[in-house]
Amino acid sequence: MNLSSPLSEVPRVGPVYQKRLKGMGILTARDLLFHFPKTYRDLSVITPVSKITEGKEFCLSGTIANVQEKRTFIKQVSVVEGIFSDATGSARVVWLNQPYLAQTFGAGEKILLCGKVLRDKTGIFVSNPAHEKEGPSPIHIGRIAPVYAETKGVSSKWLRFIIHSILNAIGNALEDALPQSVQKECNLLPFAAALRQVHFPDSQKQADLARERFSFEELFYISLFILTERKKLAEIKAPSIPLSVDMMKRFIAKLPFTLTDGQKKAAWLILKDMEKPRPMNRILQGDVGSGKTVVAAMAALACVKAGFQAAFLAPTEILARQHFKTIGSSLAPFKATIGLLTGSSDLFISPKLPNDSIEISRAKLLQKAKEGAIDILIGTHALIQDKVRFSNLALVVVDEQHRFGVRQRAHLQTTPRQSSGQANYPSTKLGASKLPLDKARGKQTILTPHFLSMTATPIPRTLAMTLYGDLDPTVIDELPIGRKPIETKVIAPKDRGAAYVFMKKEVEKGRQVFVICPRIEPSTNNTQPVTEIKTVKEEYEKLAKEVFPELRVAMLHGKMPAREKEEVMKKFKRGKTDILVSTSVVEVGVDIPNASVMMIEGADRFGLAQLHQFRGRVGRSDHQSYCFLFTESRSAQTQARLRALVESNSGFLLAEKDLQLRGPGDFAGTKQWGIPDFAMANLTNLKLVAKAREAAKSVLDSDISLARHPLLKEITQHYRERLHME
Repeated sequence: MNLSSPLSEVPRVGPVYQKRLKGMGILTARDLLFHFPKTYRDLSVITPVSKITEGKEFCLSGTIANVQEKRTFIKQVSVVEGIFSDATGSARVVWLNQPYLAQTFGAGEKILLCGKVLRDKTGIFVSNPAHEKEGPSPIHIGRIAPVYAETKGVSSKWLRFIIHSILNAIGNALEDALPQSVQKECNLLPFAAALRQVHFPDSQKQADLARERFSFEELFYISLFILTERKKLAEIKAPSIPLSVDMMKRFIAKLPFTLTDGQKKAAWLILKDMEKPRPMNRILQGDVGSGKTVVAAMAALACVKAGFQAAFLAPTEILARQHFKTIGSSLAPFKATIGLLTGSSDLFISPKLPNDSIEISRAKLLQKAKEGAIDILIGTHALIQDKVRFSNLALVVVDEQHRFGVRQRAHLQTTPRQSSGQANYPSTKLGASKLPLDKARGKQTILTPHFLSMTATPIPRTLAMTLYGDLDPTVIDELPIGRKPIETKVIAPKDRGAAYVFMKKEVEKGRQVFVICPRIEPSTNNTQPVTEIKTVKEEYEKLAKEVFPELRVAMLHGKMPAREKEEVMKKFKRGKTDILVSTSVVEVGVDIPNASVMMIEGADRFGLAQLHQFRGRVGRSDHQSYCFLFTESRSAQTQARLRALVESNSGFLLAEKDLQLRGPGDFAGTKQWGIPDFAMANLTNLKLVAKAREAAKSVLDSDISLARHPLLKEITQHYRERLHME
């Protein structure tokens, strides 16, 4: 047996347990060993029997005698009783409904017990204690005992037993991937010792040192992977996009608004980066409504005027269509051809019809992209498919990058390699351009596109430093001129009527209202407890017929046909709808300047970042706007989160608060990153993060090829499959 052994080869793990463990994501011996304790119980203090008192839990060491089974007359409950003794005295021990224990203990056998002391009419006794035979290395009692995440049929006691047996079988043969120099420099426990101490620590200090070792190790591997990829990226060629300052001035002059200093600075950094013959790899962070799209449009314009193509990837069809219209209108004076590719329809903007779009067949749109007849192609996930090919792609923009899966983003970022004679395209064909044939060498150089990732979810510095490595960050930290802070209030159930009156007054002023609900329709799962979860369909019926019968109320959710969704949004944008009841489908990118009220039902069911995104759908003009948060939850954490939203309009401050309240695992999406909880918890430990990164740099500086560390090379490849550097 070794770390890679499947569970079927692990002793005492039969088919039933294999199935249960599979549900926990545990498939191999390694998975079991890396199913680390979530906490520990200090059961190391052994108390003499003479010192035990009623109402507390104690650990005892001694012998048991006179073990007998009885049955109560009323309920026929099995009762096993015995007399437990040590050098200081004796006490009764009672187990309920465990008749097999009557045959378990041998006469005079030394055992360990741990249980709560209770009292009945005959005196005190130890109730239903855990027990273990006393030996040189106890597993459950008489030590600091690990407590694991459990599932039905898989207890911490069972996990302790199996993990202990695996460690005894292969623990001393485990190879340590961390170089000795790193372990010595960073004062870390060796791998085998750390693995044993994290499960069965000699002291709490040893448990902490073991967890620090594994937290450091994960952060070290992440850093090593990221730095290795960055070194590779520096060696790859990209199209050099010249910056025309005059053209950018003309573009800015034609905009119907004034760019902020933050937008100008961000655009300058991006455009200067694209001049370099290596791939730009930037993340553009900007609060909701800060104007990231126009900055991306400037980058796309530079590509188009240099003779290249650009691709925009958006997470929803609503956002893709909005980008199509926004970028289409802003680049109309520059005669750019723009295509829209979604799951339901395809559109095309031609320089001959700059103010209108025409429907086009999927085949024609793909052909135009392949031939270079489309300058900018905007789309949803439909853009990530083998049929989509470009003639000379130079820029990929991904909006709200956290909304795409790791594999999808990696698909876009696939790095083409130079080959003699012909291009070696990545599978999506979104990753390569060709320079003219070099006649002297008889081969073409393959260029990888520049990459710009945009997000309105600000990432705290520590988290960004770890998850995004040396990615070049660009931040727009101010809102457009004239925007007023949004007034945010938590509305108590008793004040709902007053909120409705206020909303109606806003509509009478000519404004519009969003109403967000957590669900589309009521749950059909009758096993769930009944809770007041607002649904779009129910709320739409209530508002349209009972609360606001005289107003124009519409409904929007993700299950509606694309054309119907587009028609609903079109009417709302044109002011033909007063109140739009929707799910989170409007979370990102919907721009309705006339909307002044955002009402969120079940606010406790959304994350802080998501609530901030919803709020950003209003306040997009010079009208005073409002955000009403409805909740019936009395949870202290919920109240703290909503209070943070009331007190701050800054996405960056809220991101820090979210990190404090929910932890980095929830904030960044542990499952998506594939980083264990214990390592995620240390992402806020700037000292440990920096220490791991410096160690990774040291290893790479001493041996860039990792030739002297084959196991590290293998692990780096493993992380390439698990993680994706944005």
